[in-house]
Amino acid sequence: MILLENLTKRFGDLTAVNDLTLEVRPGEFFVVLGPNAAGKTTTIKMMAGLIRPDQGRAVVGGFDIQKQPVEARKIMSYVPDFPFMYEKLTPTEFIRFVGDLFGVPRGSIEEKSEEMIAYFNLGEYRHELIENLSHGTRQRVAIAAALLHDPKVFVIDEPMVGLDPKHARLVKDILRKRTRERGMTVFLSTHQLSMAEELADRIGIIHRGRLLALGTPAEILSRSGSDTALEDVFLRITQEEVPGL
Repeated sequence: MILLENLTKRFGDLTAVNDLTLEVRPGEFFVVLGPNAAGKTTTIKMMAGLIRPDQGRAVVGGFDIQKQPVEARKIMSYVPDFPFMYEKLTPTEFIRFVGDLFGVPRGSIEEKSEEMIAYFNLGEYRHELIENLSHGTRQRVAIAAALLHDPKVFVIDEPMVGLDPKHARLVKDILRKRTRERGMTVFLSTHQLSMAEELADRIGIIHRGRLLALGTPAEILSRSGSDTALEDVFLRITQEEVPGL
């Protein structure tokens, strides 16, 4: 469902993503892990067509994002860590607006938007302007809107930023449910190891723009020769040192 081939992006002397090749299967919950500045967000932006790779290509649902951007984006949703939103709209207006962009039938928009507003506990904010909402509430609005058209591919960068534990659980539950019941492919970027262990069918570990490890959580532990926590393996792979106390 997602194919990255020799994906490379440079910013001056910095190679943010370095010859990255990766395939994510249909209906898979894939989590990419990496420390800050590892290249996760740059990879996602190339997948979403927001920046052009210097080398390689990103294919979503069989569509090259650079050559067939409209077709690729029709089946995909992308939620960044700090999503852009029209602040003079209310959550209800914004969710319906996104539904219109993706060509959701008018009758379905009303029904689905009400479903999303209820699920994400947005009822008390539905007529507030987005500019007056907290970051966590905005994040819920963005995720609700992104799910409205039942995307085949859902790409989300650091989804739990600003969310309290209750709403973090809601997000995790609905993404997992969509993969199991509707075959939605999820590509999630995070540095939260616990989330990867809890949700991922497979994990990719990226550091300094390179893919260093790929597999199920159990496979990564096995290949590292470790029976300890994923955290220990992650720190070893990325050569991070734990500061002394």
